[in-house]
Amino acid sequence: MSDPRAMSLFDLSTRAMSAQMVRMNAAASNLANAGSVSSTQEGAYRPIRTVFAATLDEASGLASVESAGLVRSETPPVRRYDPGHPLADDTGHVFEAGIDETAEMVEITESARQYQNIVQALQTAKQLMLDTIRSK
Repeated sequence: MSDPRAMSLFDLSTRAMSAQMVRMNAAASNLANAGSVSSTQEGAYRPIRTVFAATLDEASGLASVESAGLVRSETPPVRRYDPGHPLADDTGHVFEAGIDETAEMVEITESARQYQNIVQALQTAKQLMLDTIRSK
């Protein structure tokens, strides 16, 4: 008999979908802050990245992934000469968030595809369960 506390395919998928959603939201936040400027290097927006952690469910033997949190990237802001900007410092420079918009779009696309793959796996599992029930 199976352990009722064991992780099911649906639990595993829920965790994976949640992790991909956090990843997608982090990239969307970075895109939203692309081009933002600050008067100081310390005040400039720093991109965020999702940290993933693998977990093992000992009851079922299934390994899954979950979001272990978010960390700020060490990508330095870009110093740009713009003396007419209201946030320019004494030398006429502003500090723009060091965000690569193309890389963030790739991150969003990749996480969306992973999310879609998980949904497809769930649909396949559901169909197999329904076919099994109908065959009895």
